[in-house]
Amino acid sequence: MGQPSSTQSIKSPDNRKLLRSILALSIPSIVTNVTTPLLGIADVTIAGHMGSAVFIAAIAVGGSMFNMLYWLFGFLRMGSSGMTAQCFGAGNRKEASAVLYRALTIAMAIGLAMILLRHPIGNAILDIMDTDADTRGYAESYYGICIWGAPAVLGTFALTGWFLGMQNSRAPMWVSIFMDVFNVALSLTLVYAFHLGMEGIATGTLCAQWAGFILGAAICLTRYGLQRIALRELIRWQSMKRFFSINVDIFLRTICLVCVTMWFTRVGAMQGAVMLAVNALLMQLFTLFSFFMDGFAFSGEALCGRFIGEGNAASLRATIKMLLKCGAAIALLFTAIYVTSGTEFIRLLSDDDAVVTKSAEYFWWAVAIPIAGFTAFTWDGVFIGTTDTRSMLISMAMATTVFFAIYSALFDIMGNHGLWLAFIGYLFTRGAALSVIGRKYFRADYLSDSPYSAK
Repeated sequence: MGQPSSTQSIKSPDNRKLLRSILALSIPSIVTNVTTPLLGIADVTIAGHMGSAVFIAAIAVGGSMFNMLYWLFGFLRMGSSGMTAQCFGAGNRKEASAVLYRALTIAMAIGLAMILLRHPIGNAILDIMDTDADTRGYAESYYGICIWGAPAVLGTFALTGWFLGMQNSRAPMWVSIFMDVFNVALSLTLVYAFHLGMEGIATGTLCAQWAGFILGAAICLTRYGLQRIALRELIRWQSMKRFFSINVDIFLRTICLVCVTMWFTRVGAMQGAVMLAVNALLMQLFTLFSFFMDGFAFSGEALCGRFIGEGNAASLRATIKMLLKCGAAIALLFTAIYVTSGTEFIRLLSDDDAVVTKSAEYFWWAVAIPIAGFTAFTWDGVFIGTTDTRSMLISMAMATTVFFAIYSALFDIMGNHGLWLAFIGYLFTRGAALSVIGRKYFRADYLSDSPYSAK
């Protein structure tokens, strides 16, 4: 890898060079974030031209099923990136290879378990969704085929995190673009040339998932000199303990995040179809902002992990400061865009006059999202890179508590405004808690020795 070890004297990079490094990692990550949902959008679009609304509903239900399942295992990406970046910084190629092997092994094991348990898992989720019989039948067909892609999807999570840790955000971008193009081409062929209907859409998605994983694995094997690791070294207790500790923290944090998201959606649904649609539309402003902020957070994972591996506290501090400046700039930019063009964006998403009119009543809560949330996104990247996932879990638990406390106290008084205030408080608390904890990185005597330093 050619990176200096923590025993060497390393100067902090100048700001221009550091900004270029951040942008070089962030921009491809933003492209990846934007293109990744296109796999599902392509399925919905093809289904929308099959002659019945039930096909769209089935794809929407099937997509939601997989979103719920795969979201829980995002630790395969986040856990891999921080540990790999530290290996990269320490110049420890052997342990970098071991991190990938462990992540892929767990990904394959979870994916196979999901396949074996596909019937009870699928039935349980569909029972919760409580769909009509026709939609359920087509959704079961879609789910029954796409579930065979679980090992590939989870394996791609692991590869994406590993590439990012190796300071390479372009490989995941090209894999994502390839999957989208492959999926559209194959699904269109199977649906319109072979008349396979819903099964054709699902098969196209399944094949695209495995093709993307194979491409990622091929890039990994051809570009990087992965080292052979003996089984006893791969399952060494100290390394495995740290690996699972990091991933369990992220898993529990994700559960908190899912609880907040699902409760937000549930409360919207409790208020009727119009309010559910209003909240869903306004949340698209949050999603769009998150695509960009996550891109900068990913660069934080890569660079902060690298400097921790090098034992270079000066560069770590400089990176955090630059990331916070970039995050603030992105937040101000999106706030300005939403203030000037947000209502037009809402009208673009929906032509339902009742929904658009009602959205105006809650629009300014969505406008507040960038300012309230940019520190949370930024610090997430830093803490993943430094693998201080316990602090991330603590901050998320605090934010979740704040969300439900505000909701419980104010929803009966303020209605949907109380729900949005709870969400804004949740975002702000995440960032504030991590900002307080993150002050340790700015101590003059702070220098973390990498657990992956080459001996």
